[in-house]
Amino acid sequence: MSSRDVVLGRIRAALSDVPRQERPEDVPVARDYRAAHAPDGPDELLDLLQDHLTEYRATVHRCDAAALSATVAAVLARRGTRTVVVPEALPEEWLSEAVVKRLTDTPPLSPHACDAADSVVTGCVLAIAETGTIVLDGGPGQGRRALSLIPDHHLCVVRAPEQVVASVPAAVARLSPNRPLTWISGPSATSDIELERVEGVHGPRILDVVLVHP
Repeated sequence: MSSRDVVLGRIRAALSDVPRQERPEDVPVARDYRAAHAPDGPDELLDLLQDHLTEYRATVHRCDAAALSATVAAVLARRGTRTVVVPEALPEEWLSEAVVKRLTDTPPLSPHACDAADSVVTGCVLAIAETGTIVLDGGPGQGRRALSLIPDHHLCVVRAPEQVVASVPAAVARLSPNRPLTWISGPSATSDIELERVEGVHGPRILDVVLVHP
């Protein structure tokens, strides 16, 4: 007997007492499992998010709202950024202190123009503390997916506590399935058959995250 036969046999046994006319939606399924495994406090969630972002080789910067523009300018200067891709509706004050050339995406920039830019600065829709994941959905200040995938350096601003959730289930409950979702867990990286890590293959090679908190 093959493994396939064993699995199918167990499924048939489990369904043997189910009436043929019964539909999946006829019987409610209890979903009382834990949706998160992290503390609920906003400070603890922010610390956990920072820890996991750092594990994924992202560089994390923390500041309050008053210091955001100075922090963004300092990060871009440290990276040697001269040109920045700016998504539609990105708050102007975020780049007010940065000495850079801004490339707006109206009309849409070509892939070549995005690739030639040093950095892109975006916001996000939310961030997940338990996994160190940032989610973009193409909303204001985030832009279309290509903007956060083509430039070599991505600087993303996360506003705490309103954009920080504990877990993936909590994130899914707040996200719209009709939006173009991009889930980012650290800089883009992959490994070849010899397990040599290569960064920047499927997205930015460098990820800076600015956590803005009260």
